[in-house]
Amino acid sequence: MRPSPLLGAILAGGRSIRFGSDKALAAMPDGRTLMEHAASALAPHVDACVICGREGGLADRPAPGLGPLGGLNAALHHAAAGGFAGVLTTGCDMPVYPAALPALLLGPKAAVLEGQPLLGWWPSSLAPMLEVHLAEENSRSIRGWMERIGAREVAIDGLVLPNINRPGDLPRA
Repeated sequence: MRPSPLLGAILAGGRSIRFGSDKALAAMPDGRTLMEHAASALAPHVDACVICGREGGLADRPAPGLGPLGGLNAALHHAAAGGFAGVLTTGCDMPVYPAALPALLLGPKAAVLEGQPLLGWWPSSLAPMLEVHLAEENSRSIRGWMERIGAREVAIDGLVLPNINRPGDLPRA
């Protein structure tokens, strides 16, 4: 059964170093940005959606430069304060959100799509723990956070998601 309500969060605070410019605002062949595609793909699965790590959205918490965990921390605290059961996340460069994914992710524990840790489910009860994790000396990797909380990894057989790291990847996505 789907917990309710759910917050969707687009993690968009990356530096786009390999891409060479702001990847979130890169246009797909249809003229819409990667971030617009990510928001459209996530929206059917959540009750509300926020963008993390960009001006006009939720600021990374507790400070910028913490990678995806700074955005996730902001989203979890926003979710907890707003009465959301948890957060479904995607990256700003992920124009696809598999329809079957929420049913596989949702549960009492955090879970991510195998090989795509930004496509995940994070119960809002994790907000205080992530705040502590980010205050400690550690690599601040999403994989390290997953290990610390015992997050599950789920797979969808045959699923191939676009990998957009350079402008030349856009037409193939």
